[in-house]
Amino acid sequence: MANKNKVSYGPSIRRLPSYLHIIRHAQSNGDQFISGTVIANELNLEPIQVRKDLAITGIIGKPKKGYPVNELVTAIERYLGWNVTHKAIIVGAGNLGSALSGYQEFKNHGLDIIAAFDTDPAKVGKIVHGLPIHSLDQLTELVPQLHAEIAILTVPSPYATSTCESIVKAGIKAIWNFTNIKLKVPADIMVWREDLSSGYAMLSVMMKLAQKGDTAAL
Repeated sequence: MANKNKVSYGPSIRRLPSYLHIIRHAQSNGDQFISGTVIANELNLEPIQVRKDLAITGIIGKPKKGYPVNELVTAIERYLGWNVTHKAIIVGAGNLGSALSGYQEFKNHGLDIIAAFDTDPAKVGKIVHGLPIHSLDQLTELVPQLHAEIAILTVPSPYATSTCESIVKAGIKAIWNFTNIKLKVPADIMVWREDLSSGYAMLSVMMKLAQKGDTAAL
């Protein structure tokens, strides 16, 4: 992460969306309470880990009952900031950018992707998944009009640095970086690099260990 204020609960935050999915399912079934043990069993975790993770949201479970479902959903969404809508733009309307722009689940998490930008004249002016594709040259002009807070960077790696500079000049303070380039940004800019190769590395190792019957090593 580029900003100096590191998040101390990183692993817990990464697990919270999975908890929320299970809790919302319980909510749709009309359940009033859900226990940490039920959540843990669904995700093959220890109940104590679930309780520790949920504690960062400020909610406290009730003995022998568990957590009130509606309050738990609210607490997790508030902690994650998903109770507030953040407008975002895609910068790089290639295969990955187009796929992300069409991922409707983002809207359920308060992420509203409103436009895309690209340098390819064949793409500029077209509509993809309901989003207009603008020329990257218009970034500085349009970002204030769009009130975009987040830039999702999906350009080819050789163009990541120069495109990042354009994003910063446009006034955006948060960048979700899907390139493999570590971006150098001013101290007031937040960057999160999404390393897709790391996720695949974990899956690959899991497959290899499963073939050896040694999944406990994970």
